[in-house]
Amino acid sequence: MATRPAKPDQPNEDFTGAVPNAVVLLDGAGLSGTTSTCLHGVAWYTRRLGGALLGQLAADDGQDLPAILGQAIMEVADAHRETCDIGDPSSPSATVTIFRTDDDRADYLALADSVLVLDHAGDVPEVITDGRVDAVGSRYRAAMDAAPNGTVEHDRALREYIEALRAHRNQPGGFWVAADEPGVAAEALTGSRPVSELRGAVLLSDGASRIVDQFALAGWPEVLALIAAEGPGGVIRRVRAAEAGDPQGRRWPRAKAYDDATLAWCTRFPARQAPAGSGFTPVAYRIER
Repeated sequence: MATRPAKPDQPNEDFTGAVPNAVVLLDGAGLSGTTSTCLHGVAWYTRRLGGALLGQLAADDGQDLPAILGQAIMEVADAHRETCDIGDPSSPSATVTIFRTDDDRADYLALADSVLVLDHAGDVPEVITDGRVDAVGSRYRAAMDAAPNGTVEHDRALREYIEALRAHRNQPGGFWVAADEPGVAAEALTGSRPVSELRGAVLLSDGASRIVDQFALAGWPEVLALIAAEGPGGVIRRVRAAEAGDPQGRRWPRAKAYDDATLAWCTRFPARQAPAGSGFTPVAYRIER
């Protein structure tokens, strides 16, 4: 795993964590300087929700992933509904991506715009992401993209963009994120693949996936090769170099000049590696900050 905040003096609103057979990645949503009805903030929300998800996944009780997500959302909602107006669209929310292995099957869940890349041995990578946020956002981002990052005009356009998006949050015809309502878990993209077909899987927040989907500096096969060679931190280093070379967003118009960036790389799946007759499940991971 590797994670880095957008700026050293700001809290990291991404979260990733793992239990032996599953990994989760969350990217918090909110904006400093806009009105919020939550006392706790986005980083608190992603950490609490991520921890609740890991607790549910560690139980390994056979529940499907939407059920696990719904329970975790309710747990966190109960933790601050007495102090915060958690139903207001300005309250914290998060993308959720989950990848879990279960014997010879790998399950996934994707809610909102983080990215899951499945590395199919001998085939092109399979990219899974929930594009509904971008589909809605494309209607409102023209003024933001036209103004250079760091200017008064961009800051104002960004606030207006966020306010416009909030009207479509967790609404039919809009987009779905984890917030206060457990029913949104049913709106997540889910699926399963045979573990035997997979060489690995990578979960990325959009601050990391921008190396491909915003900056077009590499394709997914090149990103997978980079991770294998340098670890997840290698991707973040290249993203930061690109951001530093275009601080005003003139080459790559974007909401944030720098964004929290997080990756989790899964490999050596138990069904492919566990010694016969052994109760030991090998787990390979690297943590970089």
